[in-house]
Amino acid sequence: MNDLADIDQERMPRHIAIIMDGNGRWAKQRGKLRVFGHQNGVDAVRRTVENCAKHKIDYLTLYAFSTENWNRPKLEIQTLMKILVTSLRKELKTFTENNIKLNAIGNINALPRKAAEELMEVMQKTQNNTGMTLTLALSYGSREELRTAIQAISTKVKNNIISTEDIDDTIINTHLYTHDLPDVDLLIRTSGEHRISNFLLWQIAYAELYFIDVFWPDFSEQHLVEAIINYQNRERRFGKTSEQLS
Repeated sequence: MNDLADIDQERMPRHIAIIMDGNGRWAKQRGKLRVFGHQNGVDAVRRTVENCAKHKIDYLTLYAFSTENWNRPKLEIQTLMKILVTSLRKELKTFTENNIKLNAIGNINALPRKAAEELMEVMQKTQNNTGMTLTLALSYGSREELRTAIQAISTKVKNNIISTEDIDDTIINTHLYTHDLPDVDLLIRTSGEHRISNFLLWQIAYAELYFIDVFWPDFSEQHLVEAIINYQNRERRFGKTSEQLS
């Protein structure tokens, strides 16, 4: 078990992204409905946000609801949206106390009106906070994001605003939902699954991937610390050799 003292404060990941997986299975283990898992998952979100702020992580992105999640049972979707609205209202105080700026990526227009309005209100009230940026990926799918970016860039080429020779990583980045976020340094997925699930495919090109068997409602500060220390023990080469880095 790793201790807080084991963390190298000089080598913290700047941007952590988390695929919060396992709410339903966590509830099933306890003989409860899936909604019970989602409700307890909110507590894990609060803990993780506060702990990341505590450890001075600059950016935290949480995969809250994917484009594929719209295919779930209607009742579960309605419940998830109600939890989203309620949580945003409750967590405004947490955001304010921790100087956290709320951000969102995805097809926000697809959200129910009440959820979208609550989201925009909290984002507006926290927009001047200067601490950690918390990004919720809502109605988000990386393939949709890339497709939308390609369409926008193609339109600019067609209208002679840019040429094909102008298209580079910077141009692509400016057309993504995440245009104001740095690339992901550490991607964590809970529940024992080893998939990316259409999450930030462009942005995790050189991220360190960390998979943990714990279901999301049980994700604790200790698990976060262990993920960060695991990240710090890796050599990030970005295509170079170890000799070049040294």
